[in-house]
Amino acid sequence: MPQSTLRVAATETERGNLVTDDLMGASGRPHSARIWNYWLGGTDNTAADRAAGDAWLALNPEVVDVVRESRAFLGRAVETLARQEGVRQFLDVGAGLPAVENTHQIVQRTAPDAVVVCVDHEPEVVAHAERILADGAAGATRFVDADILDPGGMLRLVGEHIDLNRPVAVLMMGVLGHIPDLDEARDLVRYVMDRTCPGSFLVAADGTHVVVGEAVRKAGAEYADTGAVPYTTREPHEVESFFEGLEFLPPGCVPVSRWRPAPGDGVPAAVDGFGGVGRKR
Repeated sequence: MPQSTLRVAATETERGNLVTDDLMGASGRPHSARIWNYWLGGTDNTAADRAAGDAWLALNPEVVDVVRESRAFLGRAVETLARQEGVRQFLDVGAGLPAVENTHQIVQRTAPDAVVVCVDHEPEVVAHAERILADGAAGATRFVDADILDPGGMLRLVGEHIDLNRPVAVLMMGVLGHIPDLDEARDLVRYVMDRTCPGSFLVAADGTHVVVGEAVRKAGAEYADTGAVPYTTREPHEVESFFEGLEFLPPGCVPVSRWRPAPGDGVPAAVDGFGGVGRKR
């Protein structure tokens, strides 16, 4: 093992957060999926990922709240669709690395007979995810190597595992911010949802810059300078526009922390991540 790898592993061991060996060969370029994993307290990340994540945290430490509340929103939305709406097909676009309380785990716990298809295009993420899912513990979960920017090709591959003639929940959590042009992002969502049947759902959330303000914009600029794929935060009404033509489940497009919080939680603090769940009629 190279000396530099040993140094990274030793540092992580001291923190009680050992980086997995199969990521030691990852490129030096930080990746959003692994940075997200780092912010969630996971171990599937590299030194470059942690440096990029820390660069954002230095200017916008509240991003950790956004990440955690987004994950909690994902859980509540998936459970709502599985329990109350009877959805048994889930398409997680830009799924990133499987982590604690990821889509397939929530679905298995709520509806063991459901099928989950995770999509990502980063080679290191795909390879690592396949190894995690290969032991069979993920149940009826498939990981598809496809590019969200080629939605037609993506859906052809997804169609090997999901029947688009039956209702499906399409999840786009934090991925549309990687498409800087708003019209292009809207067109992509529309293309995918147009090819689902009535009774399908869109679950989407993305970063905004209205709660913390300018610090989020500055953090995004610093983040881009690390070599990671840039991420564009948006106005809440722009996030809401991704649901054009769909019917919102209450309470609509809101800060993710305020989407159907647990009873007794009161009104949670708003975070710079807005999202919602829309039904296709």
